Amino acid sequence: MDSPRRRNRLTRILAATTLALGIGGFGVAQIATGPDAYAAPPGGKDVTAVMFEWSFASIARECTTTLGPLGYGYVQVSPPQEHIQGPQWWTSYQPVSYKIASRLGDRTAFKNMIDTCHGAGVKVIADTVINHMSAGSGTGTGGTSYTKYNYPGLYSNADFHSCRTAINDYTNRGNVQDCELVNLSDLNTGSDYVRGKIAGYIDDLASLGVDGFRIDAAKHMSAADLAGIKAKLSNTGAYWKQEVIFGAGEAVQPTEYTGTGDVQEFRFARDLKRVFLNENLAYLSNFGTSWGYLPSNQASVFVDNHDTERGGDTLSYKNGSAYTLAQVFTLAWPYGAPDVNSGYEFSNHDQGPPNNGAVNACYTDGWKCQHAWRQIGNMVKFRNAVSGTAVTNWWSNGGDQIAFGRGSKGYVAINHEGSSLTRTFQTSLPAGTYCDVQHGDPTATGGCTGTTYTVNASGQFTATIGAGDAIAIYAGASGTTPTTSPTPSPSTPAAAGAGFNVTATTTFGQNIFVIGNQAALGNWAPAGAVALSSASYPVWKGTVSLPAGTAFEYKYLRKNTDGSVTWESGANRTATVPASGSVTLNDTWRN
Repeated sequence: MDSPRRRNRLTRILAATTLALGIGGFGVAQIATGPDAYAAPPGGKDVTAVMFEWSFASIARECTTTLGPLGYGYVQVSPPQEHIQGPQWWTSYQPVSYKIASRLGDRTAFKNMIDTCHGAGVKVIADTVINHMSAGSGTGTGGTSYTKYNYPGLYSNADFHSCRTAINDYTNRGNVQDCELVNLSDLNTGSDYVRGKIAGYIDDLASLGVDGFRIDAAKHMSAADLAGIKAKLSNTGAYWKQEVIFGAGEAVQPTEYTGTGDVQEFRFARDLKRVFLNENLAYLSNFGTSWGYLPSNQASVFVDNHDTERGGDTLSYKNGSAYTLAQVFTLAWPYGAPDVNSGYEFSNHDQGPPNNGAVNACYTDGWKCQHAWRQIGNMVKFRNAVSGTAVTNWWSNGGDQIAFGRGSKGYVAINHEGSSLTRTFQTSLPAGTYCDVQHGDPTATGGCTGTTYTVNASGQFTATIGAGDAIAIYAGASGTTPTTSPTPSPSTPAAAGAGFNVTATTTFGQNIFVIGNQAALGNWAPAGAVALSSASYPVWKGTVSLPAGTAFEYKYLRKNTDGSVTWESGANRTATVPASGSVTLNDTWRN
């Protein structure tokens, strides 16, 4: 069995009839290197943006505006098939038919999304639910009436396993693969008829242009059954990544599934959380297969996904800079094919997507848009640029400050400690000026909107990295602006004036400014607004000199690369510089 935490979690989920999968305990399995996964994502662009519960129309727009320009190779969409009704996220994981008629959009919207994403250079992976159907009876999102074990025109009672009780023993293979995952009707995937129906659904998705498939709950189907399904596909080499959660001492292990595709390596994410929150980043010098994980060419990795961020066994957006830095490390480190989870804020486990999945704009209505955060999104191009290179010039302070290169193509340094780090770093990069993509964006003309560093003929450069921050430079992202170090994150305001700290998320190319009714704040003219530093992103910081006793008004604005400006909503903010000469303002951007 797993840890008590997992058993307790499954008990809670069972009571709520949700689909969240259990998480196994820690440990190291015996790894046998198997054949390469079928149709693995090409190494040049192997990062997938997982747009959890985004509508198809919203994803189409995002492929054009963000995913394509940032260099994502793939976008993963939530299950497109008709499912049970309800506001919870897990309703998407209880199919009632294989019609494309989910709350996220219909067949036309799905096809349009695929075509649009392909036009932006982004391939599409569909989250594919084939282990089970629903846990009850009703009418689906596409109007189909159903009862448990009876789905007209598709499945009847004989198409399900005879075990009609919930899984309760992960040391028993039959219990795991023949009984019901949280009371969901478990398909008999050993049946030739069932395999044919599933293969027909996958072929239908492929006919619309879907490039690959995430196989949900793969652990609850035997590897032989999945191979049998794949053998029926029109494209037997279709790319699959399979959800097989490692559990120490369990009957079913991830290594069984490498013959049919990549496997999601949950240990990677769990160990990242443990190291980032409780241990030393210095331990990561050999992170990967030597830790007992799957071979790199068979592993799909992530910092968090929709299950683990809710279960708490991995990092999530709620962990602040630790989460962001873990994403930076994952995208810079040469192990596996990374997923970047991009979902929404939640206050309880079952909470469904805002607006039924419609994303009117990033950072509104609770949508987090992690895929577009500069510190994460810009690392996708970094990864593409350094593809195929090994780790070089590893350095650590023995604690939570690390740095490493990727051959002669890139270099990253991460400071996960509470004070700044100033150091001369040794790289294998050619001499030249490089854009720090953690604090600026490369421009089309070869420049940089933020900090740049000059690497000398010996491959060295000197930098100051703020607490909880990172830098990343790579060949192809150069800069023509003067060499600087990042603006230190101010802990106190200027001796006479105001210190501004505003929490604001941005997309590729955007920056945050403060503006107000004083000359030092631009007198409400956007051209004179004061730029804030993103060194502590998503908190933007800066200071302005103002005489003691000055009462002033101010607001924040967001500037885009095309020069357009977006003002935060609401009334003007007000503050007064005290007689002591300093005031610190801690704000949150108002949408």
